[in-house]
Amino acid sequence: MRRRTPPPPSPLPQRDGVDPVRVRLPGTGDWATVREHLVQRLSGAGVGVVEALLDAGLVVGADGTPVAPDAPYRPGAYVWFHRELPAEVPVPFPVPVVYRDEHIVVADKPHFLATTPRGSHVAETALARLRRELGIPTLTAAHRLDRLTAGLVLFTVRPEERGAYQTLFRDRRVRKVYEAVAPYDPALALPVTVRSRIVKERGSLTAREVPGEPNAVTRVELAEHRADGLARYRLTPETGQTHQLRVHMTALGVPLLGDPLYPVVADPVPPGDFRRPLQLLARELEFTDPVTGRTHRLRSARTPGAWTAYARWAGDGTGPTGPG
Repeated sequence: MRRRTPPPPSPLPQRDGVDPVRVRLPGTGDWATVREHLVQRLSGAGVGVVEALLDAGLVVGADGTPVAPDAPYRPGAYVWFHRELPAEVPVPFPVPVVYRDEHIVVADKPHFLATTPRGSHVAETALARLRRELGIPTLTAAHRLDRLTAGLVLFTVRPEERGAYQTLFRDRRVRKVYEAVAPYDPALALPVTVRSRIVKERGSLTAREVPGEPNAVTRVELAEHRADGLARYRLTPETGQTHQLRVHMTALGVPLLGDPLYPVVADPVPPGDFRRPLQLLARELEFTDPVTGRTHRLRSARTPGAWTAYARWAGDGTGPTGPG
């Protein structure tokens, strides 16, 4: 089997911790110019955007030279450019580092901050922030944590080592433990291991359980409960389906506090409203480093805000304002 030739390095530096867009021109096609292909491929960017980038010399080839607006199409060639960053509301919480060496960085991500650039969240992401704050342009996420979930995320420092750490997560050789706050149900027999089949269809905000072979497994334990009807749960997933913990807790009849999607989709939260974070925290990461052989047992320093501020959360609707 022939290996695919890796793309050449980017001739453009990062901007605000965000990589430039790389486009490989397909090996087949009937475009006469690079412009014709980019206009078709990037049609969602808006009328005139591609032409403006080319006219300003902001689309470059592998040698860093601007691509002329009438440059002929060359199958297999690469071009790079920086997209216009969307206007983003700053997430006003820090991203502390709990562990760092020459190979990895493990950060304690706050609620509301996306892990990596995606959609309307680009510069205001944990990855872009850490690249800027730590001065490590090669930093890359080894896995993702939902934007609304807080807690530990592992990043790799060296591009050539990224695959080794991603394989840890793919092969389920990382022990992950989450902490959640939800209603207390004395009739719910715990601990319990929930097994179900979860699917999330493209374009749908929520995932759902369907009949079939289970692809999602979660161990649910009760950590403690209080007389006000609130409980703290310890969740240990064996798999990593989208929204798995939220779906399983909802199925048990104890949906997480602050969840805007389960059991019902709530009205969209206005940008900049950080008052009711999802009460889900990636508390622990445990793994054997595939590069150094070192055993890591790392723990988030965060505390779910609703557990310490429930009266205000439930009473006046303001909720905790800290990162949780």
